[in-house]
Amino acid sequence: MPELWVPLLLSLKVAGWATALATVGGIAVAYGLSRWSSRWCDVLDALLTLPMVLPPTVTGYYLLVLLGRRGALGQWLQAHGIELVFTWQGAVVAAAVVAFPMVLKAARAAFLDVDHRLEQAAAVLGVSPAAVFFRVSLPLASRGILAGVLLAFARALGEFGATLMVAGNIPGKTQTLSIAIYEAVQAGNDDTANVLVLVTSLTCVVVLCLAAWLMPGGRVPRRVRRS
Repeated sequence: MPELWVPLLLSLKVAGWATALATVGGIAVAYGLSRWSSRWCDVLDALLTLPMVLPPTVTGYYLLVLLGRRGALGQWLQAHGIELVFTWQGAVVAAAVVAFPMVLKAARAAFLDVDHRLEQAAAVLGVSPAAVFFRVSLPLASRGILAGVLLAFARALGEFGATLMVAGNIPGKTQTLSIAIYEAVQAGNDDTANVLVLVTSLTCVVVLCLAAWLMPGGRVPRRVRRS
């Protein structure tokens, strides 16, 4: 059914771009927080994690105020010919903000687990700070980061409240899977709602299983056979 594929493909596109944005920002901020020794680290971490605990509609309202035509950032974007509200790009921004804490928490924990002596040894050998990050820190923390990225993708795929506030519900343009499910239920179209729910659930289960497998200690070692 074409009406089922359109929101699915749009959701995958939005979740993919949102995850990419959240990954770049989350890794950068997480690395800085993991290497910055200050009492303000936890305060900054709490502020950046707010989208994880705030109601999605509250996060969406903040974004709407910021990105709207009357918002400071919205006026600047509009002056440069960029419109985010009621566009799929706005849905990407909303989903990225909500998914960002997933990458941040996982990446920060992964960077904290990296042995600092390895980084110091690389620096003593004359390796530049950027090379230490890309050749030592990032590879050692990659498994935990990837788990966070998968969780962020699942969160972005299922985002509803913030996306609806910022991007609205425009079929074929901003109507993602979660919004399409809501509309199908409101219209009493149970068959469409059931299919969309099944597709969303299966996708999220696969992503969560991969994330659990990638988490440190996620893989259970095989039992050694007795001779």
